[in-house]
Amino acid sequence: MNAKPDVQLPAVSVIMPVLDEERHLRGAVQAILAQEYAGEMEVVIALGPSKDRTDEIAAELVREDPRVHTVPNPTGRTPAALNAAIKASRHPVVVRVDGHGMLSPNYIATAVRLLEETGAQNVGGIMHAEGENAWEDAVAAAMTSKIGVGNAAFHTGGQAGPADTVYLGVFRREALEQQGGYNEEFIRAQDWELNFRIREAGGLIWFSPELRVSYRPRPSVKALAKQYKDYGRWRHVVARYHSGSINLRYLAPPVAVCAIAAGLVVGAALTPLAFVIPGGYLAAIALGSLPAGKGLSLKARLQIPVALATMHMSWGYGFLTSPKSLARKVIASRRPAVRRVDAAS
Repeated sequence: MNAKPDVQLPAVSVIMPVLDEERHLRGAVQAILAQEYAGEMEVVIALGPSKDRTDEIAAELVREDPRVHTVPNPTGRTPAALNAAIKASRHPVVVRVDGHGMLSPNYIATAVRLLEETGAQNVGGIMHAEGENAWEDAVAAAMTSKIGVGNAAFHTGGQAGPADTVYLGVFRREALEQQGGYNEEFIRAQDWELNFRIREAGGLIWFSPELRVSYRPRPSVKALAKQYKDYGRWRHVVARYHSGSINLRYLAPPVAVCAIAAGLVVGAALTPLAFVIPGGYLAAIALGSLPAGKGLSLKARLQIPVALATMHMSWGYGFLTSPKSLARKVIASRRPAVRRVDAAS
């Protein structure tokens, strides 16, 4: 009996938007190049105007492996970097990876299999936050707990199935080309916005816990606050731009900000009883941090409530203060076409 011929695996383009990633870039690219995948692969790094050694490290990676290429991203904006990398890439499957994301060894092989099995336009999995010190461990615990991020499967895990959005994503190129790529006005929330458009066009977004990407949290309270303020700000823009895209989970942080602010004002001006609202919130995150911190050092466990409060309050504040001018600007914008380079006229 003749042996069954090997199935030809699709070629894969991995796209990476990077800016000031000297700390993690080499490890992230090495994790891509070491993938247990038998198909052809390329890595396209879109370089923003970094202030550290990112460009130098990227140049070293290009010299070391012919599969690695770079393209410029003068704006430094993530969606512009992604579109530039997509245009410069060649293959039918497009894998998004960030400069501080570490793919598990069989990530690409599993994603390609899931695209075939499910017929999805985009598949993704778990954003597995991992710290390298006590503060980052605390943030990682907060980002992977339900009290921190609600029931978002790509943070906390869950059953495989259709999803509104997924972390990063492994796309069929035709889905990206059909949608014109990422909307470059969305400095944040560009993944959610693109996945919404794909779903509106009848495409399937598929979550699977089999897919896992290690993520390095922000290294300070200030950096975490800025990250989550931007998340909230731009998630509100998505809500304005796409009616019906908001749900109760996204409204919880702004409601909490308003309730705590009202409790503090009323408590100071009228009755101390109103302080029960901010006090209750502090008690809730303190208690919620206990299971989240299981197995961590005491120093890390003590910082989880700080991480939780920073995430909640910053996200809520960003959502509440998101200027309407951003939404009008996005609505007026025209998404750039994204085509592979060998198809350009």
